[in-house]
Amino acid sequence: MDSAIVVCRFVHFSIALVMFGACLLRPLLLGSKSGSIAHSSLDQALNLGLRLLALLSLISGLGWLMLTAGSMADSWQATVDLQVVLQVLGNTFFGQVWGVHLVLNLALLVCLLLTPHPPFNLRVILSGLVLATLAPVGHVAMFDGISGQLLIVNQVIHLLCVGTWIGGLALLSMVLMQLAPHEARQVLHRFSTIGYCLVAGIILSGLINVRVLSGSYWPTPLFSGFALILLIKVSLVMAMLLLALFNRLISRSGRLCVLRTSILVEWLTGMGAVAAVSLLGTLPPILLS
Repeated sequence: MDSAIVVCRFVHFSIALVMFGACLLRPLLLGSKSGSIAHSSLDQALNLGLRLLALLSLISGLGWLMLTAGSMADSWQATVDLQVVLQVLGNTFFGQVWGVHLVLNLALLVCLLLTPHPPFNLRVILSGLVLATLAPVGHVAMFDGISGQLLIVNQVIHLLCVGTWIGGLALLSMVLMQLAPHEARQVLHRFSTIGYCLVAGIILSGLINVRVLSGSYWPTPLFSGFALILLIKVSLVMAMLLLALFNRLISRSGRLCVLRTSILVEWLTGMGAVAAVSLLGTLPPILLS
């Protein structure tokens, strides 16, 4: 059952991250003027993709709830027992947070389905809230009081920065399929400009998380359990940074095919980091005395 929860966490986290980043950076990467990319078939494909992602997010969110109920009851049968699921939903901290999370997810889906072109602010706010409500259901739930609340805020910042980067890369890959080399350089430059702030936010908030959870800036022993998966995650993030630098350099050469491939690899590397995070959430951090 633990493996099923890890897979469900990965799917749900990935969808929430991509939805927020794509919604937030849509005006930046697709443009907003008449006749621009925003009014092309790419914009229509994005709207369709967001609706599908919102639906999958709701389904995977329900699956996560059911698997959590089964895990708490230590029974696969409990995953489809409505009474057990409702008890988890109403009588646990996870369930109370998850109830709000699912309502927000449903609101986002309805917004995308009923309105052909939802207002930018509404789409960003709802997708941001869906992502932000993932923050309290991880390791940060171990802490009470003001320290726990501040850690949740830090985790929200971390998730929003990661979502902007991961979702932005996914959208950027779509956009570059439609652009000429000189247009690609302009779009990549706009994306890279905000990348510095995103990287700083991810690194700083990530260090805070590790410091609070493990009692050190790096948990020990290094090559086992929580610390090993964390090392893999950090290595993948560093690989993304190197690829981002490579992308900025290669964009100047006009080799658009190489650039498209490199950005896709960067996004896939980010998905690997999300997979590591999904596993980290099921492992106890090593608390130092």
